[in-house]
Amino acid sequence: MLQLRPVCEHCATSLPPASTEAMICSFECTFCRSCVSLLENVCPNCGGGFVPRPVRPRHNLKQGNFLERYPAVTEVRHRPVDIEAHVAFARGLKDVPPQDR
Repeated sequence: MLQLRPVCEHCATSLPPASTEAMICSFECTFCRSCVSLLENVCPNCGGGFVPRPVRPRHNLKQGNFLERYPAVTEVRHRPVDIEAHVAFARGLKDVPPQDR
């Protein structure tokens, strides 16, 4: 079950469960679209790429699979990225498609 983390790890922008600005990597590292652009689509934690985070339905549309039953986490993971170090890390990865990293 996706955690639906509440903020961007870099800039701490609020990313509520229904946000279409939330982006995640395969480890659920969560960043806003602006920071993903700044990070050149390279996750600073694993080197993977980002995809839009799915939105969990607010209402029970089928079999109890909705936000109230499976709420978003409230733990904030605010770990600002050292951009200078990230530029060096991302240099060899940013031009490689995520599926080929």
